[in-house]
Amino acid sequence: MRLGMRFSIKAQLLVPIILSAALRLAAQSPVPTVYAESFRRGAGHVVEESFEARLTPQDAVYRERIKDSRGADRYAFSIVPQSPEGDTKITSWQVRLADLRHPIYDNVLLPNLSDDPAIKARDSLWRLDPSRYAAVPVSARRIIKVDSFYVVLQVKAHHFTPLDSPYLDSMTVAVEFRNTDPRQAEPPAK
Repeated sequence: MRLGMRFSIKAQLLVPIILSAALRLAAQSPVPTVYAESFRRGAGHVVEESFEARLTPQDAVYRERIKDSRGADRYAFSIVPQSPEGDTKITSWQVRLADLRHPIYDNVLLPNLSDDPAIKARDSLWRLDPSRYAAVPVSARRIIKVDSFYVVLQVKAHHFTPLDSPYLDSMTVAVEFRNTDPRQAEPPAK
């Protein structure tokens, strides 16, 4: 009996140490970067900007006008909630970039699948899905080239309610519009 108690006490002391080490290792692992190119190929540039979208069920839609290099409104950027059919609770968000001059293009973030249709993840960069079955990890840095500019998306935080459910009660997304390739600024992988 004493041997069992000693083992139990040692196990209780080791668990926090092991968890602490695991958390440090997880924090050190690099965030994956996933790159895709839109079906839109052109010379268009945008006014560079960065912002953060904080989404909740009460404030579930984010909208922003994106200006071209001449300062005119050119794109409508939005993040909209997604729910299972017949449900009102949010399970993910989708990012859209609509071309205001060509209404037929309601989301120019869609990839050019003719480049490499075997890569399923590239078809999902605009889906901010935190489920473990998502094609792209929710924390991934997503870079999408549209015309001659880049849209960079990264989920900085998300929260489920209750914790073990698929329903989101918040998500914070960092958004960046750039005219230079953001991958050039990344340090080389180790």
